[in-house]
Amino acid sequence: MSVSVDDQIAAAVPLLATAEDVTLLAHVNPDADALGSALALGLALHRRGARVRVSFGGPEQTPESLRGLDSAGLIVPAEAVPAAPPLLVALDTGSVDRLGALADRVAATTEAGGTVLVVDHHVSNTRYGTHHVVDDRAEATAVLVLRLLDALDVPLDEPIARCLYAGLATDTVSFRFAGPAAHRSAARLLESGVDAPAMLRQLMDSHPFGWLHMLSTVLGRAQLEPEAAQGVGLVHTHIRLADHEGLRAEEVESVVDVVRTTAEAGVAAVFKEFAQGEWTVSLRSTGALDVRSAAQRLGGGGHRMAAGFTAYGEPGQVLAELRAALDQATLL
Repeated sequence: MSVSVDDQIAAAVPLLATAEDVTLLAHVNPDADALGSALALGLALHRRGARVRVSFGGPEQTPESLRGLDSAGLIVPAEAVPAAPPLLVALDTGSVDRLGALADRVAATTEAGGTVLVVDHHVSNTRYGTHHVVDDRAEATAVLVLRLLDALDVPLDEPIARCLYAGLATDTVSFRFAGPAAHRSAARLLESGVDAPAMLRQLMDSHPFGWLHMLSTVLGRAQLEPEAAQGVGLVHTHIRLADHEGLRAEEVESVVDVVRTTAEAGVAAVFKEFAQGEWTVSLRSTGALDVRSAAQRLGGGGHRMAAGFTAYGEPGQVLAELRAALDQATLL
């Protein structure tokens, strides 16, 4: 029997309200929704007197575009996270393995009698942990954190609202995929003082000059396969290690947002090499095909419109595996 989101929140509030020591984890290679959600909730608990730490399993450094969200200095390196914290909160993380080097903290916490609260909006969430606030209808994990803060009677101010707005704006692709409730939440956050134009420029519209050269190289090798993905059409390209040398992860991640604008393709894929022969693949859909179902066949996950997976080998081999998965994916 499923538990309503309201009931999940009601069960989570006492855990957070009485917590004296809280560890909040985002997934590896954190995005604005994962890290913004963790920092917003962490900042609220910190102000209530709890000892708070926010972390993620990699990379070693916080993505440059997200560093401004940590107004209270709550982020700590992965090695500073206790082996078995009394209250562990995993945010925007659909499965334990997405915590990377910190995945072992989940089992250690539960074995030591601690609590693991999972706050997430992925439909593929595996319901690990001891408590959950999981709603795949929410446009972003930030939406669920806002509901938790409301239940905790936490007043919204600019630092908290900025973290939540970052997650909401990016996960909805600048509100392209936001429903009425998400827009109402955004209005509340803006009323709390968020400077949306400045924030969105930093998060989504600001790149070093070297990005242009990388982009021209990568787009130059893009290929269109109109009959692929069950006739929906597939456009894809790959980014070699040498292509993004000296650039931030943010520059690499942004390429898929350019590739997905291809009018003749319902699915876009970008293969990103971050280690020799290891590829992180980003998938985007225009709405005709569920890319999450394809990513799950390849060991990944995500959302119907945006998903991803990790693979090993040569680009051609990984592409063949993706083609096969897309041929079996769910049509929408």
